[in-house]
Amino acid sequence: MMAVATAMGTVAFATETPQRSRLGLVAYNCAFRRKWMQQRDPKFDLFEPLTFLKHCRDVGAGGMQTSLGVLDAARVKSLRDFADEQKLFIDGIVNPPKDNADLARFEAEIRTAAEVGVQAVRTVAMPGRRYEQFKSLAEVREAEANAVKMLELAAPIVTKHRVNLAVENHKDQRIDERLSLYKHLSCEFIGATVDTGNSFALLDDPYGAIEALAPYAFTVHLKDQSLRENAEGFLLGDIPLGQGGFDLKRMVAILKRAKPNIRMTLELITRDPLNVPCLTDKFWATMPHVSGNDLARTLRYVREHPAKTLQEVGSLSLEKQVELEDANIAASLKYAREELSL
Repeated sequence: MMAVATAMGTVAFATETPQRSRLGLVAYNCAFRRKWMQQRDPKFDLFEPLTFLKHCRDVGAGGMQTSLGVLDAARVKSLRDFADEQKLFIDGIVNPPKDNADLARFEAEIRTAAEVGVQAVRTVAMPGRRYEQFKSLAEVREAEANAVKMLELAAPIVTKHRVNLAVENHKDQRIDERLSLYKHLSCEFIGATVDTGNSFALLDDPYGAIEALAPYAFTVHLKDQSLRENAEGFLLGDIPLGQGGFDLKRMVAILKRAKPNIRMTLELITRDPLNVPCLTDKFWATMPHVSGNDLARTLRYVREHPAKTLQEVGSLSLEKQVELEDANIAASLKYAREELSL
């Protein structure tokens, strides 16, 4: 059993010293482990940037994506030196500026990201999942207009610091809407965090979405998805790479063809499957112009790629949740290394 020494003692998390994958980890992958650790020592935070980067190294990942916040010069140097020494990459996570009063906060975080030497900083421009957050297309359009204003405020700052701001397809906009956003902004430092699973929930073609987003890609949330029909539409669950319904080799090839040097991160949130209620009136209230062909293609894909198992997480004890979370990450890194050449 491999173990890591922390402020609260020794924590076991793997059966052997893992080989290194070039795939990084998103902090969201490790929420249960963070909670478990904080119950034992409230002062310890797994998501502190250098601590999390060391954790990524220890589990065999090639880098990290996490919130950096604003770091002083000493912490920037420590983080950058460790990344360089270990040949690890860093992605940040940042909230866009809400308004002019929020610009100072945003610029301070972007300055830190520049000093650390990030590949990109991931952000989202609209809140929540479209079919859960909004009740009408008018509400979606209002949120889109606000997103444009925030990203217009961000553009001069990321350009000044030459930091790539990567807006995730976050179950918020369909691909045609997102491409229109990028074209409107026309900023070389605003592009995409390409999430390989999210657009499927809005009935976009899983491979066509990646083809469309790949030229804008600054970073990637690589994920597989378990799929199963239900009365309202279908279930969509994060699952270890290679165990779900997507052709990950095809997806990675599309991204690598467009951006040969891009570094990817695993986003596998260990949780109960999400319900995508695409057969309900509420779902269609926010997407009235989407074609029946898109719905038919999506449901056909779900039927042709049914999940053998769905992970049920909410009823488990925290210790079992941590165990499953760690196993999901380990299995995904192994698959990425052995099957995807990552």
